[in-house]
Amino acid sequence: MSTLTIAIIIVFVFGYLLIALESLTRVNKAAIALLMFVACWTLFMIDPAAYINGCGSDIANQVSAVIEHHLGSTSTTLFFLMGAMTIVEVVDQNGGFNWVRGVMQTRSKRALLWRISIATFFLSAILDNLTTSIVMVMILRKLVEDRPTRIIYASMVIIAANSGGAFSPIGDVTTIMLWNKGVVTALGVISELLIPSLISMMVPAFILQFTLKGTLAEADDSTKTETAELDFTESQRRIVFYVGVGGLIFVPIFKAITHLPPFVGILLVLGTLWTVTEVFYRHLRQKSDRSSMQKRVATLLSRIDLSTILFFLGILMAVACLEQTGVLVALGETLNDVFQGNHYLVTGVIGVLSSIVDNVPLVAGCMGMYPVAPTGDMAVDGIFWQLLAYCAGVGGSMLIIGSAAGVVVMGLERISFGWYMRRITWIAFVGYIAGIMAYALIRTFIMPVAL
Repeated sequence: MSTLTIAIIIVFVFGYLLIALESLTRVNKAAIALLMFVACWTLFMIDPAAYINGCGSDIANQVSAVIEHHLGSTSTTLFFLMGAMTIVEVVDQNGGFNWVRGVMQTRSKRALLWRISIATFFLSAILDNLTTSIVMVMILRKLVEDRPTRIIYASMVIIAANSGGAFSPIGDVTTIMLWNKGVVTALGVISELLIPSLISMMVPAFILQFTLKGTLAEADDSTKTETAELDFTESQRRIVFYVGVGGLIFVPIFKAITHLPPFVGILLVLGTLWTVTEVFYRHLRQKSDRSSMQKRVATLLSRIDLSTILFFLGILMAVACLEQTGVLVALGETLNDVFQGNHYLVTGVIGVLSSIVDNVPLVAGCMGMYPVAPTGDMAVDGIFWQLLAYCAGVGGSMLIIGSAAGVVVMGLERISFGWYMRRITWIAFVGYIAGIMAYALIRTFIMPVAL
């Protein structure tokens, strides 16, 4: 390994460490990721001929072509995320999720736990797990006044959101990355990961229900105030919900029909929802323009979390540099040698790591470490790629800082790292292992019969 390659690795590892310690350094991880991206590729430019086969006299153009290739692949994920985030925000701001709270209402603590778990699981498969967690915590605040009880429910929201996102091609950032890359298909992850993901949610819910007894106190009804603040009628809100959420469900179908990249389908849904809401708002001119403008797509687009988008850009492009240097392929071969080609152990370890460090660079690294094979475990929808989708998504539940859902719930409900680790970590781990075992049984006994 050359000195230049070692320097690139050191820059990446140091940047990764700063990202992991964001809560201590107080420096936004997006800033670090962008610096990693620039620093790695700047070092790469010192001797690009060492990494590009057949590099001729026109080195600058060849390197630009390489970077643009990786940027194009990264951009498909970024545009998908931006579109999905905007769609969910439009539905939420216009009261599309109000019906969820009505479904949740019950006096039984255990019944509420299961309703929250199931609703979060399936909503996070359609929405992203971060947005689903925010919606469910806000609902919990209306239904559960006792905070010690509420943080138990909130912890279950983290587990259910991460489990639900793992089996859906649009439910988690890492699954979106794998789907965009073409290593898994929508039908493949849904059909083979649904049961393992469901088990990884149900086992913790079954354990946690024994900590909840009795009934809940009657919560204050504040729905009238919220309804008065909405511009749309009940029927219009339902249309917004069906167009937005139904459109997200339609995206994998659109890809299967047209064979266009997923981000094209998400932009189709965004354009349709934008048009529908604009038609509705055209008939609200008599209302306050200021309140209406805050909920229109043009305004909501400016509220997209650009720091998150830039973080993905920086980290994925930095990982692309490692891929171009051949470091990731070498690392993948080393892992295979250490674990003797056992993909259950490799992905299982990656899942545990995803609870400590961000799972986006972990999955991006794996996509660069392992080439897609025509057949076997590394083929499209092979054991390795599906386990990677499951482990990277569900594994983040083991620590409260291990996923975006966990971090946002931690902030909203002020749950301490220590409390979660003592009370929830082992429960999430049991569910994680149970899901892997379920997947192994499916691939060993059910899939051969199906084939």
